[in-house]
Amino acid sequence: MALKQDDADRADRGFPEIAKRPENRRQQAVKALWISIWLFYLSAPVTDLISGGHALGPRLLGGLGLAAFVAWYLVLVFRTARQMPVRRVLLSLAVLAAQATVLSLTLGREWLVLFVYVAISSGAALPAEYSRWTVPGTTALLAVTANAVPGGSAYLAGLLIPALMGGFAMVGVRAMIRTTIELREARATVAQLAANEERLRMARDLHDLLGHSLSLITLKSELAGRMLPGQPEAAARQVADIERVSRQALVDVREAVSGYRRPTLPGELAGARTALTAAGVVADLPAEPAEELPEEAESALAWSLREAVTNVVRHSGAKRCRVTLETRQTLDGPVLELTVTDDGSGGQGTPGNGLTGLTERLTAIGGTLSAGPAGRTGFALTARVPLALGSGS
Repeated sequence: MALKQDDADRADRGFPEIAKRPENRRQQAVKALWISIWLFYLSAPVTDLISGGHALGPRLLGGLGLAAFVAWYLVLVFRTARQMPVRRVLLSLAVLAAQATVLSLTLGREWLVLFVYVAISSGAALPAEYSRWTVPGTTALLAVTANAVPGGSAYLAGLLIPALMGGFAMVGVRAMIRTTIELREARATVAQLAANEERLRMARDLHDLLGHSLSLITLKSELAGRMLPGQPEAAARQVADIERVSRQALVDVREAVSGYRRPTLPGELAGARTALTAAGVVADLPAEPAEELPEEAESALAWSLREAVTNVVRHSGAKRCRVTLETRQTLDGPVLELTVTDDGSGGQGTPGNGLTGLTERLTAIGGTLSAGPAGRTGFALTARVPLALGSGS
């Protein structure tokens, strides 16, 4: 899981910086710097304040109005990655538009550039269904105000296109930001689902591994306890078998945790014979399959055989167990069918973690599992996997 998190972190670096929320003061400062660069175009109003020939009162009021306008504009644009209430944004834009109109009408045509910033903040802060109306509306207000300001029509041609293009460009930028954030959230969800699937796989593997091995250890321990007083040599052999099974279980668990373990049918057939014989069950087992099986198919059948034999030993009370391995032709193509039947009490019919895990394994590769009573007594488990698995993938 740590490796998957590292991969996610590396992939996250590929997202555009504009689509990331500032996470610390340094990132906030960088974003503020980039936004502030575009304030360079306010040099015309600033120059007008300094050398426009205005009286002291209008100059002070104009300076305060410009400062309030810039502060309001920065708040709107700086919060584009967050979802602000539409009503609050519309109210803020109305205040900006009113400031731009009043300042332009009272101080002159140099202040018409403020409408460009109103259009840009409109496209940046509003959803597209609103900004497609507010951007043209701001441009129309610019045209009306320019015609009311002395000499404003001369500035109008140079401001209409920046207002329209800048506003709609910010609509596209906002859409890109929202899409990128949604993609990042979707990727995080996929990573979480993958982690959950990995945990389920580990749970199935550990159940299958430890359930079989611990059942065999318990059985041989009971045999050794009964043999110890009168048959010390036979009891010693059982203890040696317990040690061997324990060591193998430890190896299996380590390999399963590492994600590399794939059980094989020959190995599980040999383990089944050992477990059934130790339990006093007559074992009728098939020969190893002659043809080479797809890796996923063999692994699924091997897990099925292990689970079935474990259930026979632990739950059935059977005297005989028969395992068959046959190739059958179906409408969907050839399948390999593993059947395990016993003559026990048939008391395995309630699905548990083992059968549920087997069903999930087989379904994942297009196989099926059926389990239930066989005749008056006994129990049968049948697992089928497609032999065309390798070619079909």
